[in-house]
Amino acid sequence: MNTKPNINVTPLIDVLLVLLIIFMVITPTKPTDFKAKIPSEPDVLKKADAPPDTLVVALDADLTVRLNNEKNLGTIQEPAPLIERLAAIFAERANNRAYWEGAEFKTDLTEAERIQKTVFIKAPRAIDYGSVVRVIDAVKIAGASPISLQIDDLN
Repeated sequence: MNTKPNINVTPLIDVLLVLLIIFMVITPTKPTDFKAKIPSEPDVLKKADAPPDTLVVALDADLTVRLNNEKNLGTIQEPAPLIERLAAIFAERANNRAYWEGAEFKTDLTEAERIQKTVFIKAPRAIDYGSVVRVIDAVKIAGASPISLQIDDLN
């Protein structure tokens, strides 16, 4: 007479239940918090110097546009001088092969994609959103990528 071997799983289930109870009891005793060091308010805020190739398009309260310290680059309604100036800067950077940091050895990007074309836009809170969007569009037309909005040090 042939008998098939049977595995009795009842003792295995009992062992699993005991282990489950042990882990459930141990788990709440583990420390779940962590220590975080929150910086205190500095007495004097220090301004860091911006890198020399940083481009900041600033909108003034009189709706004129400036690039870094260059003035007379048009207005929000007529940004053509700003577009021309940014396009000239990007063309010069392309000629000088001024890549963004770390892009010198990226072979999966084209030459134009490796050129540093980051532009920051800074506007006072009093200027409406539509005016800021017009400037963003003008900067995009000039070929900037990426475009960032500067949120600190606003007037």
